[in-house]
Amino acid sequence: MAQNAIAAIVGAETAAIQALLLNAVAGWRAAGLKVCGLIEEADGPAESRCSAGTLRNLVTGDRFPMYLDEPPAHTSCHLDEMGVTNAGESALDQIAGSDVVVLSKFGKVEAVGGGLFCAFEAAGALGKPVITSVAPKHHYAWQRFAPEASIIKPQQGEIDNWWQASSAAAVALRGAASNGR
Repeated sequence: MAQNAIAAIVGAETAAIQALLLNAVAGWRAAGLKVCGLIEEADGPAESRCSAGTLRNLVTGDRFPMYLDEPPAHTSCHLDEMGVTNAGESALDQIAGSDVVVLSKFGKVEAVGGGLFCAFEAAGALGKPVITSVAPKHHYAWQRFAPEASIIKPQQGEIDNWWQASSAAAVALRGAASNGR
C-alpha cells in the first residue's frame, strides 16, 4: 500500500469516530467520489458492556449483526465474529471501483486475520486509500499490519488533510505507473 494510503483514527469513543467517518463519506460523495466500506451502528442492548451492534455496507445498505445474545462457550464476549467476517466479504467486490474505502475499525478480530481483514487486504492490494479506527489495545497488531499508516486525531480537519495527501499520492502513483508502460 502506498505511504499515507491508509489512516487510522485514534483517541475517541467508537460512536464519535463513526460519526466522523459518516461525515467524511457524505463529503466525499458530494464531491463525486465513489466510497465503499462498512460503518458501525450501535444497536446492542444499552445495558451491555459490549458496544457491538451492526455493520452497514455503505454501498448496498445491508446490515450485518455483530452482537450475539449468548457468547460462545470459550469467551464472555458477545461479538459475532462471523457477522463481522460476512460484512467484510460483502464489500470485497466494491473495492476495485471505489476511490476511497471506509472500514469501521481494526479490532481484535482483525488482529488475528478475521473479520474485516479480507477487506483491508483487498484494498491494500489495489492501492486504495483506506480510513479506519484503532483502539489503543489493538495498536501493536495494527502497527504490524500497517506500519506506514498515518495515525490521525478524531477531527474532521485531520481526515481532510489525510485525504488530500493520500489522493495526491494515488494520482502520482497512477501517473508513474502509466508512464512506465
